[in-house]
Amino acid sequence: MSALDPVAQEIVVLSRSGYPLIHCTTQEELRAIRTVKEAALASQKTFAMWSVSQGYNTDDPASDRKGVADRRPRAPVERHSPEEALATLASMKAPGLVVLLDFHHFLSEPMVARQLCDSLPTLVERGQSVVVISPHWEWPTTLEKEVAVIDLPLPGIELLRSALLRVAHSEKVVLQEAVIDRAARSALGLSLHEAQRVFRKVMVLRGGLAISDLSLLVEEKKHHLQRSDTLKYYPLREGLEDLGGLGELKRWLTHRTSAFGDEARAFGLPPPKGLLLLGVQGCGKSLSAKVVANLWSFPLLRLDVGVVFGGEGGDAPEVSMRHAIKIAERLAPVVLWVDEIEKGFGLSEKSGTASRVFGSFLTWLSEKKAEVFVVATANDISQLPPELLRRGRFDEVFFIDLPNVHERLEILRIHLTRRKRCPEAFPGLASLAERAEHFSGAELEQVVVAALHRAFALQRDVTDEDLAFVLQRSVPLYATYEESIKSLRDWARTRARPATVDASVLDLFDAEKPTAVSSLKNQRGWPIS
Repeated sequence: MSALDPVAQEIVVLSRSGYPLIHCTTQEELRAIRTVKEAALASQKTFAMWSVSQGYNTDDPASDRKGVADRRPRAPVERHSPEEALATLASMKAPGLVVLLDFHHFLSEPMVARQLCDSLPTLVERGQSVVVISPHWEWPTTLEKEVAVIDLPLPGIELLRSALLRVAHSEKVVLQEAVIDRAARSALGLSLHEAQRVFRKVMVLRGGLAISDLSLLVEEKKHHLQRSDTLKYYPLREGLEDLGGLGELKRWLTHRTSAFGDEARAFGLPPPKGLLLLGVQGCGKSLSAKVVANLWSFPLLRLDVGVVFGGEGGDAPEVSMRHAIKIAERLAPVVLWVDEIEKGFGLSEKSGTASRVFGSFLTWLSEKKAEVFVVATANDISQLPPELLRRGRFDEVFFIDLPNVHERLEILRIHLTRRKRCPEAFPGLASLAERAEHFSGAELEQVVVAALHRAFALQRDVTDEDLAFVLQRSVPLYATYEESIKSLRDWARTRARPATVDASVLDLFDAEKPTAVSSLKNQRGWPIS
């Protein structure tokens, strides 16, 4: 049994343990059928399969030599009802594994649910197990406690390697060993069929597959993953130099840059779990998530919890969340950015579905072993369930406040530099940063952009006067939401770690910089010049 596929081995154990109903959650139907067939052979049980289009078929439809077209009937057949399927099942005497395809569509019918429920004692007595293969979990309450649920994970490196070699053989392409390993790893996160299509497309476009083609392979993988409404790839563009202020957060991230991998595990360090970033809108929470991925050179995936619960992707919330987590784990090490987490999980107390998804997400946060670093952002802490803030879910909870004067100056300099202007050409920038109290980072960016628009309309370059003119006429969000921002600050004072270095410390250091530097040199025995 040790040589079996892990999922096939689990099916063998469940079947021998007397589980009459097994639900295999997956969108890879053919691969799931092959897995059940393997489990039947290993447990010396018969194998049968039913579909509404063909009825029962005891042939092996999951053979590598067959595709979906091979399972179509050779002649027109009548619809095979689920009632007939269960009646035929009752006549089977030998121990076996019986696959029912797409059967979740019929479980809502009272007659089908009752008939299946009545058959459970007989199934256990005969050593039979019904395996329902579908991407959705839709069992009636009368049966759900009788069902063992297993997930068919996305293919690992060995399966992808085998798929790559098969495609290369069919395309008559010779691959170097280094290319095989890296290409297979680049395809992690895809289903087996998706990976095969991506491999084949790259080989057709390039006439082969070399190290230089791996970037195209990754781009093709992004297109496949972007079909999901809940999970999106983000390109790595923003670095630490693009994030103004937030010195404490930057220091924390920099110290954990090397905390992933075998060396850190050998030292006794667990993989970092993640961060929860709370704070005022427009102050850099989303940008911080992007910076983390860039700093550590990890892929960045964004999970939209609102879409998960909105059902916009067509799947049930449980399925959408489970699929997103599986992809993230297969791509590890990876940064999973959960944006505006309160929009989804803030509803956990109002909905049974949301409560179940929230519970499974919390369990995963606490127990995950894969190097998936979760960066969750939130604007409204009043909607966050208290369980999410408990230690152990995240490594740290940071509060991102409105920037202080030092950070405002840094942010203005960043946005001027980004737009090909030298900050030193603006002597009034420090004074402008002092007058921009209560402006967020996003609002300071808009000050720079609006000043550029003004200068462009007047057909000249931007000046200090343009920046001051725009700032004077801008109203920050703080003016409208002063009370809520003060409330947020009061809450965070004892519950979160400030992401910003204390401004008073910076002021003191600036005022006494020569003395401080001399004192430090004297303490360490360095020569004072």
